[in-house]
Amino acid sequence: MPELPEVETTRAGIVPHIQGQILQHVVIRDPRLRWPVPIDLAGKVEGKCLRQVVRRGKYLLFEFDHGAIIGHLGMTGSMRIVAHKEPPAYHDHVDLVFSEVTLRYRDPRRFGCVLWQDNPVMEHPLLASLGPEPLSDEFDIVHLLRVSKGKKQAIKSVIMDAKQVVGVGNIYANEALFMAGIHPHRQAGRISAARLGKLVKSCKQVLSAAIEQGGTTLRDFVDSEGKPGYFKQQLQVYGRAGQACVNCDQALTESRIGQRSTVYCKRCQR
Repeated sequence: MPELPEVETTRAGIVPHIQGQILQHVVIRDPRLRWPVPIDLAGKVEGKCLRQVVRRGKYLLFEFDHGAIIGHLGMTGSMRIVAHKEPPAYHDHVDLVFSEVTLRYRDPRRFGCVLWQDNPVMEHPLLASLGPEPLSDEFDIVHLLRVSKGKKQAIKSVIMDAKQVVGVGNIYANEALFMAGIHPHRQAGRISAARLGKLVKSCKQVLSAAIEQGGTTLRDFVDSEGKPGYFKQQLQVYGRAGQACVNCDQALTESRIGQRSTVYCKRCQR
């Protein structure tokens, strides 16, 4: 599933081509995504100026003066800039057509979404309860201490809870916990302030590095130009169960937390 760095990479690739441009036409080939594409979407945005494209967690917000298109890539989705003449493929469900280029939404498994929300956009149910962005100043040791206090929940589950901090997906939670030396199963409320502060820093470092490298390609992700991400080459634990720890050479252990694969080093993480 595309996570925050993949979504941010997509946003950065899209912006130079369509931000500030007039959306001329909307093509909906198949509205059957996770939630149906609004049948009146074209009427709301055709002929209107796209003011900016921003990211909130794993959602992309295409903001107009009166509201925004809310996009999510789901499990296998992508948004690519293509030439008008490029014929759509079978899983290309929605096109946003601008004067020079087309933004094409592709989603083979149809778990993503293309929705509309009138202003104020952040009141949409998908956005209203999201926690602070992990790369923002709001996500700091004070915040993580507060949301962890008294919790018996595994720390990995806490940092993956979008209501506590938005966008720290499974790949990067594994990597950040390894970098911070924290066992992913450890109860959040039993971790010292100093170690939680280190985890905040690790989350920011891992996500920033992944964005710089263009995201992580594991199966389906490509950026807005159809190019894969390259952060996979730097993964230290995720996807490496049974292999040697890069720090101590002990075989990495795999378990499940919240039905998600969790890989860690029993020696280096406590």
